[in-house]
Amino acid sequence: MIHNLPRQIALGGIRPLLDTQRVILEPSTWESLEVTYLEVVYHYQTLPGEKELRAIDSVREVYGIQRIQFNEAERSVRVLFDASRLKEDSVARLLRQAGVDVGEKLILA
Repeated sequence: MIHNLPRQIALGGIRPLLDTQRVILEPSTWESLEVTYLEVVYHYQTLPGEKELRAIDSVREVYGIQRIQFNEAERSVRVLFDASRLKEDSVARLLRQAGVDVGEKLILA
């Protein structure tokens, strides 16, 4: 059976940037699901403009991307993604294709 729950619950309490619903499955089917969420943070050189931010919206629609957050003070972009669907280099490539000049990856403590 499928239930529609608020997205915050479906993502384990993580608040999404997009206001959409998430469908989750009954606990009996969880055994067959293999989902691992990872976060990666990259520095960027130039603050993304309007054109780049519009392109980021299309990156958010990529299956496996859960959240994208920019921190202007640190000049960093943080991405939460499904590691069973994407790799870190794919995430960086998606950001670059959107026009974000992604630089070095930060080590998360």
